[in-house]
Amino acid sequence: MNSALKALFVSSTVCLLGTLAVAADDTAIVTPLMKKDLPNYPGKEGLMISVGYGPGGSDPIHKHEASAFVYVLEGSIVMQVKGEKEVTLSPGETFYEGPSDIHLVSRNASTSKPAKFIVVLLKNKDAPVVMPVE
Repeated sequence: MNSALKALFVSSTVCLLGTLAVAADDTAIVTPLMKKDLPNYPGKEGLMISVGYGPGGSDPIHKHEASAFVYVLEGSIVMQVKGEKEVTLSPGETFYEGPSDIHLVSRNASTSKPAKFIVVLLKNKDAPVVMPVE
């Protein structure tokens, strides 16, 4: 299994278990913060995670089958979903990824400074958090 898919698998597993922060290839740290059933929306749940990229860190192409709301805490990140332009986000800026979007680019904009952001996912209960896309 290549290192990018391994990192994605480890990150996804940790998010589902909700117990530990995981460093993947010394560049991505995914920390589950909260997971909560949404009683007003049967079969749905909210999941909040923090993601940290080391200098030059990134994620492979993936999708969530969830509504993903991103808020940048520190550093700058580059995001792009299929069919949209690449955007660079700084602290205080936001990004949205829809349930059918394919996330083509998710990386630290810097090769010398870390970046950190929060993601809130609204998804089907117990559905996978991340799914790799070939």
